[in-house]
Amino acid sequence: MAIPIETDTTQTMFANTNATAPLIMPISFRSVHIVAESMDAPEDLITMDNGCVCCSVRGDLVRTLGQLTKRRHQFDAILLETTGLADPAPIVYTLQTNSKMNENYVLDSIVCLADAKHLPLHLDEKKPKEGDINEAYQQVAFADKILLNKVDLVTADEKKTLLARLAKINKFAAVIETERSRAPLGEILGLNSFRMESILGVDPDFFEAQEGESHHNLEAVQSVGLQFKGNLHAQWFNMFMMDLLRDRAADLYRTKGLLSFHGQDNVKFVFQGVHEQINFGPAKEGWKDGEERINKFVFIGKNLSRDELTKSLMDCLYKEETTAKE
Repeated sequence: MAIPIETDTTQTMFANTNATAPLIMPISFRSVHIVAESMDAPEDLITMDNGCVCCSVRGDLVRTLGQLTKRRHQFDAILLETTGLADPAPIVYTLQTNSKMNENYVLDSIVCLADAKHLPLHLDEKKPKEGDINEAYQQVAFADKILLNKVDLVTADEKKTLLARLAKINKFAAVIETERSRAPLGEILGLNSFRMESILGVDPDFFEAQEGESHHNLEAVQSVGLQFKGNLHAQWFNMFMMDLLRDRAADLYRTKGLLSFHGQDNVKFVFQGVHEQINFGPAKEGWKDGEERINKFVFIGKNLSRDELTKSLMDCLYKEETTAKE
């Protein structure tokens, strides 16, 4: 679980759990070193050499998690605290592409801690280089869940405005309001929020509301939701996704999709991605007989054009006349 969250907040979260709460093994990413600390053993430390999530740290992360598999009976979950790191993509990539990690671990969710009092200031912060997105935007955009802390320090109107802004950046992330970092672990852990089929849980109103919205979203990072009926042409859709990821992977923080392909009977396909890393496959349950085939897409990123995405995806629909001429 990759979480941009401070250590004192983590400790407060665990201090407010009861005896039946899951045992957590926290691993903290720091600017100088990385430490894994057992909740039960007083002097049980695993130190890694570097705070930068580059190739060397990925190797250290794999080795550390590999060591922890021998102690699997001592904990229920691992919390990766990525202090100061906005982009969890390297960690996601490491966990999903390493066979040993796949055999022993499942990425449960990406959680972002947000300070309700000061987050608007961070979102408004301008980066020195034009076009760069500040870390606050990225952390919100990547999250499956947002812990909105210190809600007791803002007015009802301030909170309402902030929640609306967060929804524009990342609509499908669940927002959990907290005070003094007292977070309900039951709403964070063990819910498998980071999974391909999470697109099935996106509120249908999200797509319908976006269809009626103005196309001028002033947020630098935004959520774009699209839906339309019909069956997709597999080859055309694959070509669209390859081109999109080749040209725009750095701008696409999260993607999700629910798809119906021509010639695949009742098989319902789902996908989700972080940057260029895409997981794709059949959903557990297929299309029911007589069910309307509605394709759904969620894109979270910067400089997104709803009109361009809509046109490109609509061009991927299977058309009997066009196919017959090929």
